[in-house]
Order: sequence, then C-alpha cells, then structure tokens
Amino acid sequence: MNTPPLPDIRRTVTALSEPALIRLITEIDDNGPIPPRSTGRIFPDLTPQQIRHATEQAHTIGLIHTRVGGGLGLTESGILLAEVYDVTARWARRHAYPAPTGDFAGRVRHTFALLAEPRVHAALTAAEPSLGRTGAGIPLPEPEVVEPGLAGPWRLLMQWLRANPQAAGFAAGELAA
Repeated sequence: MNTPPLPDIRRTVTALSEPALIRLITEIDDNGPIPPRSTGRIFPDLTPQQIRHATEQAHTIGLIHTRVGGGLGLTESGILLAEVYDVTARWARRHAYPAPTGDFAGRVRHTFALLAEPRVHAALTAAEPSLGRTGAGIPLPEPEVVEPGLAGPWRLLMQWLRANPQAAGFAAGELAA
C-alpha cells in the first residue's frame, strides 16, 4: 500500500499535532478513561474552547469514544496514535530534538513537522521502497538530512495514516466536526 501524498500528510500531521489533542490522547493512554466533566480539572491550563475542540476533533477522527456513564476512552485507533506519539517523543528526547529540553507535546509537534518536510519525507520514503514513492521531483537529500533512527517514528506514523484515512479527511475539512 502506498504512502499518502505529501500534501495530505502535511495537513494531517498538522491536525494531529495540536497540543490539546496530543495531551488528551496521551492523558487517556497514560491514566485511563477520563470521568465525565473532569477535563477542566485534568487540563487546568487549557481553555474550555481548547478542550472542546480537541475532544470534538478526537471524536470526529475516531480516536476517542464516550464510555457508558459519559467518560472518555480511547478507541483502537486512539491507542495506536498514542503509541506513535510515544515513539516520536522518545526519538526526539534521545536526539535532543528540537532542543535539549522541551515538553512531550512540543517534541511530538516538532518531530511530526520534520517528518513531513519534503526532503526528509522523500529520503525516508526512498529508504522504504515497499511503501511507494511520493514527492516525485523532489531531489533526494544528502544522507545527513535524515537523523539516525527517524525511520522508526516515520514508519509508525505512515502505518497509522494509511490505516486511518478519516484523519486526512478531517484535516482536509471533508468531515463534519
């Protein structure tokens, strides 16, 4: 199965990189379902609008579901995205990317942006011929453009994107929130 086109990847990665969404998914992954009406207490630094937007986005993409009794839990897709976030943040921390210090959401956001850069994406796609080429016409980067180990987070992200085309539809504005 081919890798999604780079413009779709960039839009989707941007949507999946919203700090409130990253925090919502990882909070549920790390600590279990969020009880009804507890998001404000769990995320006191986020506005109700940010929490509402992240929750609506996660529902629309199919990352969370409302549990019996009203709490929020992760779907299988949400569990797998949490794993992509974890692997990405671990790579970023190990490589001090984008800086030696940073928070989890920031590391994920910056690394996702790096993975969607045309030259990096082209190099990683070329290294995985079974995934299909994208970005035709983009010159392949020098080997040093791709950091060691970056293929792991990239591969997981591409697998998740292929398995969840609804995320690209949401990012393109094709799905109603």
